Amino acid sequence: MKIGIPKEIKNNENRVALPPSGVYELIQSGHEVFVETNAGFGSAFKDEAYKEVGATIADSPKEVWAQDMVMKVKEPLEEEYKYFRDGLILFTYLHLAANKPVAQALQKANVTTIAYENVQLDNGSLPLLSPMSEIAGRMAAQIGAEFLESPKGGKGIVLSGVPGVRKGNVVVIGGGVAGTNAAKIAYGLGANVTILDVNIDRLKELDTEFNGGVQTLMSNSFNIEEQLKTADLVVGAVLLPGRKAPTLVTREMVKNMPDHSVVIDIAIDQGGIFETETRTTTHDDPTYVEEGVTHYAVANMPGAVAQTATIALSNSTLPFAKKLVQGPIEEVLQNEPALYRGVNTYQGHLVHQAVAEDLEIEHTSLSDLL
Repeated sequence: MKIGIPKEIKNNENRVALPPSGVYELIQSGHEVFVETNAGFGSAFKDEAYKEVGATIADSPKEVWAQDMVMKVKEPLEEEYKYFRDGLILFTYLHLAANKPVAQALQKANVTTIAYENVQLDNGSLPLLSPMSEIAGRMAAQIGAEFLESPKGGKGIVLSGVPGVRKGNVVVIGGGVAGTNAAKIAYGLGANVTILDVNIDRLKELDTEFNGGVQTLMSNSFNIEEQLKTADLVVGAVLLPGRKAPTLVTREMVKNMPDHSVVIDIAIDQGGIFETETRTTTHDDPTYVEEGVTHYAVANMPGAVAQTATIALSNSTLPFAKKLVQGPIEEVLQNEPALYRGVNTYQGHLVHQAVAEDLEIEHTSLSDLL
């Protein structure tokens, strides 16, 4: 099979779908790989490194998108819709539940899409989402600490405090992969950390994992509101696989937070959990202020640590990519349940039920089409 790897064009998206080592694995398996020139530049991977492992360096995105399967990092932007076509297989993060125009464009062009965030193992885990959730969670605490500094518009505190001065209060909403990693870094920085989750068993696990060093609370409107009243940093880390993120933090809750506090929403690419999130931001202009609180709403946080993120992503996606290129897509999907669950669009139909419900688009069962 011929695989194309385009250069990402989203603002400051410095990741690339595969590093040279991943490309080498596909080529050694008998496939051809076309990498757009400078696709790996933001991750410090030069064209020469891809050439050395046998890749073809393509001068234009059109050539890359003309291949049998395209591997990306982020969802296509409008200027890439022109490359969509019948028979194309697209393997990338999509987050369609919060992006109806992309879903409709993919449907219209009969593109077969497998979304990284929806590939799901039999045990319910999301192996292709986890590495970026880990990175985004760890980044959230350090970014939050930065924007609490006075020159960045913060209240001018250090999360660890010092003798005689209180520690910062960090509230993490969601105890999954992203939330746990955010809590780990905030706890490591010396902050007072509270994690809220709806799963009591998960809260028990977190209590054991942190040896009682963080406060765990059931996630409900009352507890969220009470915790936000004294929060310096709030990290939103709620995931409903395939679905738009629920609004858990109202404008009134944000309004009652201390001035110059910071909120960071890792779920922004799924719509976000804060009612005050009026827009998605970029690494160029990452924050805005609502109700006296700084909002950080960058949808591609790991793009700022591109080399780490690219390698971590490739470690997870490459085994599945190898399966996708083994034969006709219909046979692969029937034999690989995890990839089957990740399909969003197929033959002009929206086949992921949760995405279809959130977008209010007719859902077609993939089993009927196969």
